[in-house]
Amino acid sequence: MIGRLNHVAIAVNNLDAAIATYRDLLGATVSDRLAQPDHGVTVVFIELPNTKIELLEALGHSSPIAKFLERNPDGGIHHICYEVADVIAARDQLIQGGARVLGDGTPRIGAHGKPVIFLHPKDFNGTLVELEQV
Repeated sequence: MIGRLNHVAIAVNNLDAAIATYRDLLGATVSDRLAQPDHGVTVVFIELPNTKIELLEALGHSSPIAKFLERNPDGGIHHICYEVADVIAARDQLIQGGARVLGDGTPRIGAHGKPVIFLHPKDFNGTLVELEQV
């Protein structure tokens, strides 16, 4: 079902500082900022040869990232994203297998303009998993 690793998402308190770290210290290519109001975040992507790193900053106090950063003030890995050919088929198969899909299960459009769903971390060894349709 799952395909390649699309990205690892890291929650940060200060997106400017995180961008500087990746760009200036590591020499990485950093995308433009992209506000995602439906997800409560502003994101940038660090392009790597084999995947991406997504840096997430809270967009408002009700953002899930704001809540994550309250528990993890230094930031940290928030989720991992795998590619799937058909997010609806993947969702249905996972639900049949007993996995929990967050929200109402309806895919939303993610930062890459593609449908995504999130899976409950308690079902995946404590890791929040995002599935993105390719």
